Amino acid sequence: MSNANVVTLRVLSVIPPMTQLNTPYPSTAYLTGFLRSRNIHAVQEDLALALVLRLLSETGLEQVATQVKAIAPRQRSHSLQAFVAQQNRYLSTIDAVIAFLQGRDSTLAHRIVSRQYLPEGPRFAALDAYVDDESVDPLGWAFGALGMQDRAKHLATLYLNDLADVLRDAVDSRFEFVRYGESLAASQATFEPLALALAAPPSLVDDYLKELTLEALARHKPTVVLLSVPFPGTVYAAFRIAQTIKAHHPAIKIILGGGFVNTELRALKEPRVFDYFDFVTLDAGERPLLSLLDHLSGKRSQQRLVRTFLRDAETGVVRYINMVEPEVPFEEVGTPTWDGLPLSDYLSLLDMLNPMHRLWSDGRWNKLTVAHGCYWKKCSFCDVSLDYIGRYETASAEVLADRIEAIVRETGQTGFHFVDEAAPPKALKSLALELIKRNLNISWWGNIRFEKTFTPELCQLLAQSGCIAVSGGLEVASDRLLNLMKKGVSVDQVARVTRAFSDAGILVHAYLMYGFPTQTVRDTVDALEYVRQLFANGCIQSGFFHRFTCTVHSPVGLNPSEYGVTLETLPPTSFAKNDVGFTDPTNVDHAALGVGLRKAIYNYMHGIGLEEDVRSWFTFKVPRASVNHDYIERALDTK
Repeated sequence: MSNANVVTLRVLSVIPPMTQLNTPYPSTAYLTGFLRSRNIHAVQEDLALALVLRLLSETGLEQVATQVKAIAPRQRSHSLQAFVAQQNRYLSTIDAVIAFLQGRDSTLAHRIVSRQYLPEGPRFAALDAYVDDESVDPLGWAFGALGMQDRAKHLATLYLNDLADVLRDAVDSRFEFVRYGESLAASQATFEPLALALAAPPSLVDDYLKELTLEALARHKPTVVLLSVPFPGTVYAAFRIAQTIKAHHPAIKIILGGGFVNTELRALKEPRVFDYFDFVTLDAGERPLLSLLDHLSGKRSQQRLVRTFLRDAETGVVRYINMVEPEVPFEEVGTPTWDGLPLSDYLSLLDMLNPMHRLWSDGRWNKLTVAHGCYWKKCSFCDVSLDYIGRYETASAEVLADRIEAIVRETGQTGFHFVDEAAPPKALKSLALELIKRNLNISWWGNIRFEKTFTPELCQLLAQSGCIAVSGGLEVASDRLLNLMKKGVSVDQVARVTRAFSDAGILVHAYLMYGFPTQTVRDTVDALEYVRQLFANGCIQSGFFHRFTCTVHSPVGLNPSEYGVTLETLPPTSFAKNDVGFTDPTNVDHAALGVGLRKAIYNYMHGIGLEEDVRSWFTFKVPRASVNHDYIERALDTK
């Protein structure tokens, strides 16, 4: 497409609330970099960060306080009572705390760690969980006599979490820092819940979002706005932004895309969506976006759009148009750019004291993809039938290193988070050699599969190139279930691979799963015993248990009989379709088991309870683990 075709278009890509607060969600950086590589005028805004900064300011809290005051004292939650009692201290400290978390005022740490400066609400009660002795400093075990900045950052994060509770209890019950109105969109068969929320009187959060949207439009004067919604918790705000644009600047064309759309709106039939958006696109955005911009420039007919939903002007019916064209090769998507985003304004938070777990919320990471899709694409719980998993493409190590160099020059920051579904070991080895060859001193971490290709020698090479951490799926630590889910790894193999990373000085996080089809109570207890031993033997430093969810695009959802389950009948769907319930003949109460699993993993991450019988984490009787107490130790001794 020639430059003249789109010369009149000005594209604004927007990150809608809520996403991470420590670093920009990368979709707009990817799209802006790609469009600029095609000489298209493109800019970006992070309204998620902007909204939080406006709410968490002295002016914002004054308005919050007004709303709290309107609530009868007897109806105020514990969080609201604590806020009212310490309101003046919140108002006088909020701007300084935000500046501290942005890295602008490190000396404030001295006052924060004194425990006399910040008002302390219910969230600070969590500190008491660390120790039983009231005379002991609850954070001393984690930070010792030093570590003042981290200690202060943790206390400041608890302070912000208290304020998030106040916002939820007094201003908008749907509010959370990393998701907003999630239940309005996730697997909602109809648009009705979202439509009702959008028609309701706006909250203070909505009012601020409207102001920020209009300010962004005034700054950039776009003709096209792209809204990327990666998760259900960004959908409500994206629709509110679109609602504001339609009301005040109806000539602007609005395009909706992103991970939520790609997984949940593939069967979209709801015409009311197009009261807010002109177009909805599926899968990788580059090719559909080029076709749409070509169309809006008058150079392409509507019938030649790619992977795009729209509402037919004559019939009012939703149509899906897909003129098949080659994807833009991964090597040609351009270098992501963070130009225009306020990189110095992001907040480094410290929710979890575990050194690996903190990476998700602490520090600003340049996000980059090593390869598109997944090279394995067999796991039965995964959306392997969709483009973001199933279409695997790589770029050369030279191209990736060029992108890394360009991003470091632009941002001045050398931390990278590779956001692949599973970064391929061959590509990582090539990249590591190229980074070392160029003397590119970066720190990086990313998601992998715990496969045997990651030898101790390769792990040492990756560490030499700047790798500080990896995360990967152990899922259900059971060889039977790992085989059933076609994970392609065994517990023994995971032990040896994770230990190789740990021995190289690389932190390891394990994604863990429970509730997979045919998983029994004993399977769960045995899995926890394997996990305990992995922690105790220094193989992993962090983990997270999540409940298995069957999706309509996964092998389990597509072929449930192969996994011994029966799917529940979904209602007629015109809007979101993703999660699907199922009946498992084992009839296990996985929700009850989940409480014990989460409690265990939280303690293991803090080095607590590693010698205890795993049954102690459950409040009801479960069978003894059938795993030998030295299973992992023996696996590590096996070459």
